[in-house]
Amino acid sequence: MNEQENIYFRCRKEAAKRNDKLNSREGAAELLGVSVSTLANYELGITKVVPVDSVVMMADLYRAPELKALYCAESCPIGADRPVCTDAGSIERLAVRMAVMDQDGTLQETSRKLLAIAKDGKVCEQERAELAEMAESLGELEQLIQEIRLQAEGRADKEA
Repeated sequence: MNEQENIYFRCRKEAAKRNDKLNSREGAAELLGVSVSTLANYELGITKVVPVDSVVMMADLYRAPELKALYCAESCPIGADRPVCTDAGSIERLAVRMAVMDQDGTLQETSRKLLAIAKDGKVCEQERAELAEMAESLGELEQLIQEIRLQAEGRADKEA
């Protein structure tokens, strides 16, 4: 793998725009408390599963929450079964997507269906199927929420 394609390398280089010490592996390794060769192994893809504590440290230092999301999507046995957003769109795009969801009535219709299922306090087999359909239709909202979280956790400054 080319280091330019590696997300750990790309995030470090993006963060170097704010912290010159991150321009070099030596400086980044020092701040992360890992050896230069360990960081090189992460950035060159030699280490196939980067330890979670290292991912968290890099995500925090680089202000790159997508590193945590990527770890959850690719390396965590629990997260691998769930949709995980690893990149956020622009804040303007997120706002438009939210407005469209609100205007097309998806959220209100789903809420109405959920209340109808809940009124007797029981969930029958037919209602389970309806719940599965609702969960599927809300997948776009789940994606949108994750992208908004990525923006809130540090991606916004990279969009400017």
